[in-house]
Amino acid sequence: MHAILPLKRSFTRYCQAMGIITCLMLCSTSAMAAKPTNFLFFLVDDLGWADLGCFGSTFYETPHIDQLCASGMKLTQAYAASPVCSPTRASIMTGRHPVRVDITDWIPGARTKRFKKAKFEHVNDRDNLALAEVTLAEVLGEQGYQTFFAGKWHLGDRGHWPTDQGFDINIGGCKVGSPPGGYYAPWTNPNLKAEEPDEYLTERLTDESIKFLNQRDETKPFLLYLSYYNVHTPLTPYRKRIAHFREKAASLTGKSPPLSERSGISRTRQDNAAYASMIAAVDDSVGAILQQLDELNLADNTVVIFFSDNGGLCTLGRPGAPTSNLPLRSGKGWLYEGGIREPTIIRAPGVTQAGSVSDEPIISMDFFPTMLALAGLPARADLHQDGRNLVPTLRGEEKSGESRTLYWHYPHYHGSTWTPGAAIRDGDWKLIEFYHWDDAELYNLKNDPGEQIELSEQHPAIKEALGKKLRSWQKQQRAKMPEPIAELSGASSQ
Repeated sequence: MHAILPLKRSFTRYCQAMGIITCLMLCSTSAMAAKPTNFLFFLVDDLGWADLGCFGSTFYETPHIDQLCASGMKLTQAYAASPVCSPTRASIMTGRHPVRVDITDWIPGARTKRFKKAKFEHVNDRDNLALAEVTLAEVLGEQGYQTFFAGKWHLGDRGHWPTDQGFDINIGGCKVGSPPGGYYAPWTNPNLKAEEPDEYLTERLTDESIKFLNQRDETKPFLLYLSYYNVHTPLTPYRKRIAHFREKAASLTGKSPPLSERSGISRTRQDNAAYASMIAAVDDSVGAILQQLDELNLADNTVVIFFSDNGGLCTLGRPGAPTSNLPLRSGKGWLYEGGIREPTIIRAPGVTQAGSVSDEPIISMDFFPTMLALAGLPARADLHQDGRNLVPTLRGEEKSGESRTLYWHYPHYHGSTWTPGAAIRDGDWKLIEFYHWDDAELYNLKNDPGEQIELSEQHPAIKEALGKKLRSWQKQQRAKMPEPIAELSGASSQ
């Protein structure tokens, strides 16, 4: 003991001479720096902005996700890069805009011939994420991360699966968007064989994720990317929770008539018991995995991200859409806010404050550079060209005052009754162009987030400026524009 004391005194004098406050702080900082950052990314399919309790839902019940929200940062103006799944998924994986990776529709997309009165030919894009694209999983893998994927992939067939794009493990990821064979076993997923009769898909994906956490190499950091097939159609009641929501739906009073949306109609109330039970299944899963993080003492160095790939399915050509995104307008497939604004939560230990809220507009390409920054890795601007590092936002730092412009390009017809178009958000202003209808709509999102007050006549100069800016971006990105159907263009010229 006496021999150690002079060493301690010498070390203390050395620390003081170097301008270090205390040796304890030095040791603590070194220990923190040596502890790698893990990532847990929850991606829910077709979950609407208003589908969580912490985002305002009173019919759906999400206590575990609400608890995650209370422990991290809620981002109220977070956007998907597309109103449909595959393009957004590609944007997360690459940090690049869907136009840049040439995936602008869900894979393989719906051909124009399916749509009556279509005016434009189908815009051909890729049916897979090119192997030349460098993914987030590949970059993290190069830095020694274990990379685990479970659930919906929808970025290409065999040869373009998760294990071809940087993931060490793939549980259930394949070419299709809906769960192959359904949510209950026996299913027909080529990368996930059922273990029990009548096994529920979400529970199995959760068990596999927990198994990974328990069996991983503890000397390496990890990326666990759980991409739920829930709550995509076909609507399939989660049997453990459906009775409760059927009773809850039966207790609702009054009627909620649908709203017209050009040639479609939008649901105006959240009251679908089957859909509610599917959300509950996701919530149970999130709770189980977060509990496992706690039990393994991983919560303090694991960043948790919760996101959805597009808006909830709200608008169809007939009654029957499963959810309502009100107060936001419309939903999946549309470039109104209900189709692209997503319920988003980020909990980054040591960075985010519990219960914090950010209203700063962000977009799905931002996750790539943000995760690199949180891992202490250098930015790769050559890769994530369209994303921004959100760490200053997560810290709650004041905005620089710089206005960010966001773009959406969806030149396809969609089963939600959407027709080809594009959109731009510049500050508080948003312009949506409808090519099929040959018109455009202007909104101020600060005053009117529900996009109910169209302002083209009041602000023609702003409409014109935004239109020019959108077309300039499309030209710069070489965006594929829809071409008129030959027979129609020929008829119109006669």
